[in-house]
This record gives sequence, structure tokens and C-alpha cells, in this order.
Amino acid sequence: MAYGVKRKLRKALLSGALIFCSFAVAAEPVIIAALGDSLTQGYGLPEQDGFVPQLQRWLQDQGAEVHLINAGVSGDTTAGGAARVNWTLTPEVDAMIVALGGNDLLRGIDPDVSRANLEMILSAADAANIEVLLIGMQAPGNYGIEYKQSFDTIYPELAQQFGTLYVDSFFSGLAADGDPQAARQYMQPDGIHPNARGVALIVDMLGPSVISLADRVGG
Repeated sequence: MAYGVKRKLRKALLSGALIFCSFAVAAEPVIIAALGDSLTQGYGLPEQDGFVPQLQRWLQDQGAEVHLINAGVSGDTTAGGAARVNWTLTPEVDAMIVALGGNDLLRGIDPDVSRANLEMILSAADAANIEVLLIGMQAPGNYGIEYKQSFDTIYPELAQQFGTLYVDSFFSGLAADGDPQAARQYMQPDGIHPNARGVALIVDMLGPSVISLADRVGG
């Protein structure tokens, strides 16, 4: 099923009767669940400096009527996301950001397994008429060329298959000047998770795509 389906009247049904009136009423915010791992959850940072709170403030500054739900679980793999996607997609959720796969790479999980898990997540969203922004990821070279090629193709191919919005990397904003080494200043000491300044750059890069996601819901 293609994405772009009109927003269902779920919130109105939950609140009771649907009342038609001749005067304008304030639009309800678009509810977006951010399904991810520690990068989404905000590992190692004060709550207000994490990805979801910073993105929420960015959206508010842009005047976007969007409310984010932090569905990030530290250590989660694509399998964990697939296991909890159905209870993440509660009736009030209109759209979903999917940012999973980093822990699959850390564990060297077979790319075919990661692909199948992500496909389960996107299929669940499709069945619920939920719009998706899929955030991609690229494998390091230490697993070999075959592994890297197999993993790197997962995200763009699934984005095309399901008609989702797509961003190729969570970390693109950290190397905007073309120097990957410069990104180190935006990372926590573990070299895996961004610090607060790094999150701010990530939000600046991803924010417009999240607005596009909200526009799909309301369009």
C-alpha cells in the first residue's frame, strides 16, 4: 500500500462525537513517535539535551504543530523495534520516525535479518496508515565489502518499496563541512553517541524532513 493516505479521524473518535461547525477551530498537533535506540533515547545526556527534546524545541521554533513521543530504547536492535512497533503505534500516533540498526552493526547481525526486521516495522506502519521517515545507516568496512554492500542497500531499498521519506544517515549533520574527523568534537567520549552540540546539528539537519513528514500527515 502506498503512503500518503489522508489522516484518519482517530483522535476525534477517541474524544467522542465528531462535531461539525461553521467556524474555524484550532488544528490538533501531529503526533510523531520516534522509534529508535540510544541515539533517539538520548543516552548520556541530560533529558533536555537529548534528540527528541531538542527536536521538539526546534519544531516549536519553526511554528510546526507537532508533538513528539520518545520511543527510543537504549541498546535496541531492529529486532527489538519490530517486537514493540505495534504497541508504539497507539491510536493517537499519526507518523513515525524509524532510526534503528546501529546495534545490529555493533553485533554483526546478518544484514538479511536486519532487513526483515525493518520490513516488519514498515509493514506495521503501512497497515496502520502511518507515515514514516526512515533514517538510514551505513556499515563500517571492517565486516568486509560484501557485508557493507548488503547492509547499506537496506534503507534506500525499503524506503522506495514502502514509499517512505528517507534520510541516509542520522549523523549527516556532523560532517556537513566534508571533514569526518571534525565530527569528533560533537561526540561523547565513547565516540558513538553525540554530545549536546552534536545533537543540535543533527536536529538542524533532520528537522526539515520531520516537517515534511508532518505535512504528509496533514496533506
